[in-house]
Amino acid sequence: MLIRLENVEKHYSGFRLNCSMEVPEGNVTALIGPNGAGKSTTFKAVLGLIFPDRGTVEVFGKPVGQMTKEDRERLGIVLPNACFSEYLCLEDLIPIFSRLYSRFEEKDFLNRCSSFGLPMKKRIRELSTGMKAKLKILIAMSHNAKLLILDEPTAGLDVLAREEVLDMLREYMIPGDRSILISSHISTDLEGLCDDFYLIDNGTIVMHEETDTLLGNYGLLKVTEEQYRALDKSRILKKKRESFGYSLLTDQKQYYQENMPGIAVEKGSIDEVITMMVKGEAV
Repeated sequence: MLIRLENVEKHYSGFRLNCSMEVPEGNVTALIGPNGAGKSTTFKAVLGLIFPDRGTVEVFGKPVGQMTKEDRERLGIVLPNACFSEYLCLEDLIPIFSRLYSRFEEKDFLNRCSSFGLPMKKRIRELSTGMKAKLKILIAMSHNAKLLILDEPTAGLDVLAREEVLDMLREYMIPGDRSILISSHISTDLEGLCDDFYLIDNGTIVMHEETDTLLGNYGLLKVTEEQYRALDKSRILKKKRESFGYSLLTDQKQYYQENMPGIAVEKGSIDEVITMMVKGEAV
């Protein structure tokens, strides 16, 4: 297991993280949820930037506080507000990376910068938002990292730039022994990339599902008041009142399709599942 958090608690004024999750080798795992839910706090715990009040955090099978320099070289990290001085040119980064990472692949880094149109003699502050995002990903991938930890790597990007970044990550996973932990507000971008999703809300993991299960089994029922009263609710997770009656979230949509053909059953997108799980009412 490349990442394991077990009963990790961190207390702040007005916020409490209580999180358990795992990222196995060869897996792309998404941590999703609304703003302030605890995604960035979880990432900081994994990176050893904060220390939990309780619980254990392991990376590469050892407590995060015991990671060696060699272990940290196996990490590629993208954080929203972290980057090199914006007064540096891209070519200035080459000697820095060569000293920081024993496995820095200079030729590959230069080739990738060229293929993505990143000008080596331009200062970082002069790059567009999309170029900066691509640069962060290239830096994270430049030293043959075993594990990428990416907090909102596609934030602020247009559709084409986001797809380019996601293609980079798909290519990174080709060897089969690497893993990614990623968060994003644009959950639909992750459907074709991630193997599983953790949903966090108010500091607590409220759902963990494999992507195929989430997209294949979850659905939304649209029912009138009369249909709701007569409905078998044993397979309903959340409800939301609508003008026509109720929207209902289920993780067994096939059951309702087969046994209650008079009810409208729709495939729920990941964003709709998140909304219902976070804002829906208990049944």
